[in-house]
Amino acid sequence: MNPPVVTRFAPSPTGHLHIGGARTALFCWAFARRNGGHFILRIEDTDQARSSDESARGIMEDLAWLGIEWDEGPVLELEGTKGPRHEGTKGRTIGGDPRGVGPFFQARRVALYNKFIMQLVEQGKAYPAFETNEELDAKRKAVVAAKQTYRYDKAALAIPLADRLKRMSSGEAHVVRFNAPHEEVVVRDTVLGDVKYAAGEMDDFVIRKADGFPTYHFAVVVDDETMGVTHVMRAQ
Repeated sequence: MNPPVVTRFAPSPTGHLHIGGARTALFCWAFARRNGGHFILRIEDTDQARSSDESARGIMEDLAWLGIEWDEGPVLELEGTKGPRHEGTKGRTIGGDPRGVGPFFQARRVALYNKFIMQLVEQGKAYPAFETNEELDAKRKAVVAAKQTYRYDKAALAIPLADRLKRMSSGEAHVVRFNAPHEEVVVRDTVLGDVKYAAGEMDDFVIRKADGFPTYHFAVVVDDETMGVTHVMRAQ
């Protein structure tokens, strides 16, 4: 059975663990411990140009040195980890996948993201868009010149669904955009109360980039849902 509370800390391995990340990890770890739950470490490495295994390893070692140990996530052998807290722990490991919700590196979960992206496309809740960067830049400059706020104009939706799917499967370069709702969106936040987005305020943002990797704000939602995360605590 799933624990009653599941939290997560999900850093991007593009550098060292910083104090803000350590603070977030501490709050998530402490909340899970207080409520008898699980604390997950997930590595969000979809930025292929900047992510590295070295940074991921460094973040894990720093968390272990701080005593912030994860119940689920990449396995770290404590042998050689710096800090007096881990003296005498040779051979002990942190992490694992007791509930079978891994892998815990996003780059290894691309097939899962693609499954849900295609489901959204077929339901009309997302769609491929085929404009080049140059075409988008021209549209953006025209809107800015008119002193208006640029939002994608949904031009790709004028293409019949069957043709969109055919162009996707043919390998034509494209991104996938979320078909943002037209009505007001209200998110209930335990700290801030109701966070409201007015109707029409949300853009049809990209959820899969042209390189085939999902954007952060898509992958994180899929991961939180499929990993059973119950509480998200992070910087505002």
